[in-house]
Amino acid sequence: MLYFPRWKIFLIVAICVLGTILTLPNFFSRETLSALPNWYAHNRVNLGLDLRGGSHLLLEVDMGAVIRDRVEGLVDSARTQLRNDNVGYTAITPGDRGITVQLRDPAQADTAVRALRQLANTIGGGPLGGGQPDLEVTSGGGSVTARLSEIALRERATQAIEQSIEIVRRRIDETGVNEPTIARQGADRILVQLPGVEDPDRVKRLLGTTAKMTFRLVDMNADPSAGRAPPGTDILPSAEGGRAQSAYVIRKKVEVDGANLTNATAGSNPQTGEWVVNFEFDSIGARRFADVTRANVGRPFAIVLDNKVISAPVIREPITGGRGQISGSFTAADANDLAVLLRAGALPAPLKVIEERTVGPDLGADSIRAGLMSVGIGFVLVCAYMIAAYGLFGAFACFALLVNTVLTLAALSLLQATLTLPGIAGVLLSLGLAVDANILINERIREETKKGRGVFGSVEAGFSRAYSTIVDANLTTAIKMAILFVLGTGAIKGFAVTITFGILISLFTATVLVRLMMVSWLRKTRPAALPV
Repeated sequence: MLYFPRWKIFLIVAICVLGTILTLPNFFSRETLSALPNWYAHNRVNLGLDLRGGSHLLLEVDMGAVIRDRVEGLVDSARTQLRNDNVGYTAITPGDRGITVQLRDPAQADTAVRALRQLANTIGGGPLGGGQPDLEVTSGGGSVTARLSEIALRERATQAIEQSIEIVRRRIDETGVNEPTIARQGADRILVQLPGVEDPDRVKRLLGTTAKMTFRLVDMNADPSAGRAPPGTDILPSAEGGRAQSAYVIRKKVEVDGANLTNATAGSNPQTGEWVVNFEFDSIGARRFADVTRANVGRPFAIVLDNKVISAPVIREPITGGRGQISGSFTAADANDLAVLLRAGALPAPLKVIEERTVGPDLGADSIRAGLMSVGIGFVLVCAYMIAAYGLFGAFACFALLVNTVLTLAALSLLQATLTLPGIAGVLLSLGLAVDANILINERIREETKKGRGVFGSVEAGFSRAYSTIVDANLTTAIKMAILFVLGTGAIKGFAVTITFGILISLFTATVLVRLMMVSWLRKTRPAALPV
């Protein structure tokens, strides 16, 4: 128990030195870090929103828009399906959760029900089936109604939230924000925390834009100033500005969907010098784009973004390469933002900012000073007590606490974790948990000394008999921290992580490092009595 081979001593010292090296980048200036290798300079603890400052946004997903999209799709699909099954109808009326079809012949109600049931999507189930249709189709009074079921509404809400979180994360990553917090909150809300963001308005514009892009033909025979769109068309406003017309009559049929885009980059037109967005399609989109442009040479082809026409160029020749260009009086920032939106993909529904808070960097600096001061004062008080109670062995415990703090910071740096105020509280609490192990060991050594054991025997008995108690106490705390990490979000997870690292590292510093220091002192001085 008290014997340390040379390789073990070397390993213990190497761990302490390596931890110190990994901690150092946190104390370097930006100028110094720029001169260091990237693999080393990037191993730093990132400061959270409450320490660094930044933006806090709470977004709400418009679930009504999700349902409306499904209902609008049902209208078009129902027309096609009823026509294929030779079912006559006088009107298809969209509602809040479905559609109602008025039949010409009530005797065809059963046929219409079977036709509309074919439009249902399967929810749940697995590879072997067992799912449920998302439509409830009923008939009566010469009409047939297809409504989204309650299960379908919940499923669509879950899918919309998950998809929105993923797309929000892609858009934030494109802006270069380090360590953002993006999490679901409640049934239809998304929490976004962006440390260090200096332009929250730009982020709000990026997140508030649905970015649903479609390519549709312009109806050249209709006049948008008439105020009424012919059947199968929409009157959409123009976002081009300048000398472009203020509105267009656009066909509802989507020729090419923006979901088929694979890349979008901002650039400049070498001929005009204006900013443009270059885009590329996947194989399906490229084939559709080529077919449409080949069949409609000489006609305007509208690029529609969130129900606004951002460009409506005339097709001069077939475009078969799967590449295109969007122009529209863009500034450099507008072109880059549009490229970000197209690369990240379209949101399933609009997002509305319902809560916004901005934390200034000055407040963050005050929090850092207060947090560091609390850790420093706590460390000094703990060390003062340990030295007063246990003398030299208490001083060994204080050095182990310092190493514990350094190794905890090194572990957080290696993971590039985010440190928040609760995280600093976790570091302070972990100091108290770490010193508990040394108190147990020293008290056990003191008891063995009072029983008349020798110097080496008391130390060996103190460590061996206290070890199981230390492991049990730390294991129960680690389990609680694991539960907090799984069930908590944001700052709660940061608190759990710092406590867990402190617990695991304290097992090393209290039972291995302190024992090494005690044994080295005992072998060197051979005291007649222990200083406890």
